[in-house]
Amino acid sequence: MNILYIHTHDTGRYIQPYGFPVPTPRLMSLAREGTLFRQAYTAAPTCSPSRASLLTGTVPHSCGMLGLAHRGFRLHDYSQHLVQYLNAQDYETVLCGMHHESPDTDDIGYRTVLADFHNDEQVRDPLECDVTNAGLAASFLVNRDRSRPFFLSYGMHATHRTFPSVPESTDTAFVHPPFPIPDTRETRRDTAEYIAAAGIADTCIGVVLDALRRSGEEENTIVLFVTDHGLAFPQMKCTLYDTGIGVSLILKYPGNPKKGGAVDSLVSLIDIYPTLADLISIPHPPWLQGHSLLPVLRGEVSEVRDEVFSEITYHAAYQPMRSVRTKRYKFIRNFGPSTPVAANIDDGLTKDFLLEQGYLNQEIPARMLFDLDLDPTERINLATSPAHKGIRDDLNARLDRWMRETDDPLLHGHVPAPAGARINAQTCISADEAVYE
Repeated sequence: MNILYIHTHDTGRYIQPYGFPVPTPRLMSLAREGTLFRQAYTAAPTCSPSRASLLTGTVPHSCGMLGLAHRGFRLHDYSQHLVQYLNAQDYETVLCGMHHESPDTDDIGYRTVLADFHNDEQVRDPLECDVTNAGLAASFLVNRDRSRPFFLSYGMHATHRTFPSVPESTDTAFVHPPFPIPDTRETRRDTAEYIAAAGIADTCIGVVLDALRRSGEEENTIVLFVTDHGLAFPQMKCTLYDTGIGVSLILKYPGNPKKGGAVDSLVSLIDIYPTLADLISIPHPPWLQGHSLLPVLRGEVSEVRDEVFSEITYHAAYQPMRSVRTKRYKFIRNFGPSTPVAANIDDGLTKDFLLEQGYLNQEIPARMLFDLDLDPTERINLATSPAHKGIRDDLNARLDRWMRETDDPLLHGHVPAPAGARINAQTCISADEAVYE
């Protein structure tokens, strides 16, 4: 089967199919035609590490992508990338737009590049690029040479900041910021601008899906929609709370017995690679660390994993953290500073407001334990609760075992960045400050 991989930036689950007041009718339609995974989590709540983990089927510290590709981080071995593995299976691999797994697209190995968002010569508005690239992807789908099956990656800049401006006359009185953002005039406008970006992304997705239908290949194509991590707001992106690691995942494929339904099974983005391999009947390469989701989709089991692991090492600045999440509990270990790192929070109206209120004076404990059934908003830290000692010790042991089994470099202390990488000092307020470690 063909594979159409559609992905957005910084969207989390804040879209209509997950029940939020963000009109995305094309994604809503796709969810009804496919399966919506309600408990899908990224292996890392930052851009390049998240995407690299999905496309190698390994966690970031195993594949080498511990920070941002455009700031000097790379995979250990690009032959493990899904694109190169599909090339070996005689797929026509095609890029249109965003990727974020290398500063040099040639490393990845796409046979055809319709548009490369990371091309330094590209000076257009990023959202205009999304619209243009949707048209290029649509043209490819309708007019392509059908001698091979295709893997098409259509990646959008949306909903990454900077968001499109909404007119000052826009009535934001009825917009509610996403949890855990306070409800103020500034945050409502910021949210309204995010919603506008999500609408552009949804329109672009519709253009591509309509072209797939016109092509006559819809019934022989897997459609995968995924987001990389939480929204680019404080306490979301680049955090290990569910607002940071929770992602959207919609999978549509011919003969899907769970079509039109939702699945509550725990899922990690590293599970997508083995799932796609099973759907197109190719062997699992030996480096995969995830689990195929087909047994869940076929109703053979309710879960393929007991926990999901997530990590942060570098974003704009160094902020090492690790977490393990089960169905009920979340345990986070903070190996870095005990206060927020402002450079790792995207600039915007909400950040400005919270900084004025003293956001950077908050404490980030060394250990956090949350009961997600009784405390789904992760407000009550139970790490020092005597009644929860057994749970804390169990999850801490799981995290230690995972770090050892995957050879996490954080076990040996400070993790150095690659030579030449651009890493902001932890004292920077913005990632745009040219103050580097």
